[in-house]
Amino acid sequence: MIEDLRFFGGIYGVSRERLEERLRFAVGMAGLTGREASLVAILAGGWKQRLALGAALPHQPSILFLDEPTSGVDPNSRRRFWELIHTLGSEGVSVLVSTHYMDEAEYCNRIALINRGRLIALGTPEDLKRRSLGAELLSIEGERIASAIDLLKVASGVQDVAVFGSALHLLVDDAEKQAPLLVADLAAHGISGATARRIAPTMEDSFVHLVAQAQRQPS
Repeated sequence: MIEDLRFFGGIYGVSRERLEERLRFAVGMAGLTGREASLVAILAGGWKQRLALGAALPHQPSILFLDEPTSGVDPNSRRRFWELIHTLGSEGVSVLVSTHYMDEAEYCNRIALINRGRLIALGTPEDLKRRSLGAELLSIEGERIASAIDLLKVASGVQDVAVFGSALHLLVDDAEKQAPLLVADLAAHGISGATARRIAPTMEDSFVHLVAQAQRQPS
């Protein structure tokens, strides 16, 4: 593994005097200390991603482009990788990350949402979540809740319905007013025991809404 890092250091033109110091930094920051002699082929996915990050660091870049760096790695490795990204950012490195994980996008200072090659939104995570929906968000849970989608879509005051795991997320005009009315409406149609509560939007909620909005607009 250390030979791979040394190779990239040479490719980036790092002087021999500085190379060993930069390799120690890259190994330590990527959490690879003690694995310097490991073969890349036997490393798990998370370790390979850390190695790839370490290989990009010997020449002290001011900008890093990371293309889906945590794709296919376990949750612990994902968390560790984002800690490394934030460490680099705190040291003045500009890091541009592409990801299809919306929960990861919330770690970024600024987000550009792209759908079918077109930029549909740009801003901080909080800004996008605050202004993108234009309505309040309800989460409805219960048995057979998926069968209620068509019913809820035509309910008064409901702007949109989307499936989120075992729940439905609804964009509504007035969450406090409509929550009990919607639960009662479901019960009247044989779907009893449902619960509804107002929730704060996530980045995924914003993304789903913005994509749907973009697709309704003419090209």
